[in-house]
Amino acid sequence: MNETKPVEWLGDRLMIIDQTRLPQHESYIELADHYQVAEAIKSLKVRGAPAIGVAAAYGIALGALKIDSRDLTEFRDQYRAIAAEIAATRPTARNLFMAAERLNAVADKARDVIAAKEALVAEAEKIHCEEIESTRRIAEYGAALIKDGDTVLTHCNTGPLATTGRGTALGVIIEAHRQGKRIQVLTTETRPLCQGARLTTWELKKAHVPFRLITDSMAGHFLKEARVDLVITGADRIARNGDTANKIGTYGIAVLARENKVPFYIAAPSTTFDDRIATGEEIVIEERSPDEVTHQAGKRVAPEGIEVCNPAFDVTPARYITGFITETGIRKSA
Repeated sequence: MNETKPVEWLGDRLMIIDQTRLPQHESYIELADHYQVAEAIKSLKVRGAPAIGVAAAYGIALGALKIDSRDLTEFRDQYRAIAAEIAATRPTARNLFMAAERLNAVADKARDVIAAKEALVAEAEKIHCEEIESTRRIAEYGAALIKDGDTVLTHCNTGPLATTGRGTALGVIIEAHRQGKRIQVLTTETRPLCQGARLTTWELKKAHVPFRLITDSMAGHFLKEARVDLVITGADRIARNGDTANKIGTYGIAVLARENKVPFYIAAPSTTFDDRIATGEEIVIEERSPDEVTHQAGKRVAPEGIEVCNPAFDVTPARYITGFITETGIRKSA
């Protein structure tokens, strides 16, 4: 598979692949300040919980580098506003807040401005390296669950684009293929923004993994017809009891998998687990623009003047989850 670097630190700016232009255009853009990073996260130019966390860390560090003050108190005041702006970009992904919390702790410990800036960049780079290593381990642990000849169903996009590393659910699938297992992948289109149709297929094609694209509403049919051996998806936030927020539509697939006795796994790094919240009821679900539902590829497909609901995520209760694939191994769901 050709190496793709969805997020790359260039020392004084951040370079990302613009995921909104894939698969037609593999376009890279450079972000010169934290405002541009915040906009890139909001507009889904960079997306996927781990990748959002990495981009957020670099965005905060980039903003700190631009602060023109040697006074530590003044620096910290400006820094807090930068970190808060980045943290406010998207409310659901745990990795975003993890990154902000880690960099905030670094800023609080620094004894002078120069040391603070150096330490913030170093911490962002550390978060990036940790995510890359986590996805390597997730891929290797999870591949053991996939048998030769299996068909795996996945939802949304969870490959290198979404993680900056090897991927979570998609990393597991690609690793199983790399090991020589003859597998088939069913990937949903993942409405309304078609991350599966646009991004997962692009990554599977680059990795030479056999796959077929299906609409979201076809998942139940293939599960009922015993044409799926297991389901693996990613996650954006996992509560203490195992309830998991992931791309809208995941809950329905999990229920259908349970009904048809198909194992359903979540692949996610430990940074996606949020032990501060007890259950999925506490997870804030992002509501996005109605235009994402009423328009396709920039063209209106629904009548003018209608009301729209567009939650970006849903929560799958832990009872529907067979287990979690993490960088420390496979955990059974509670």
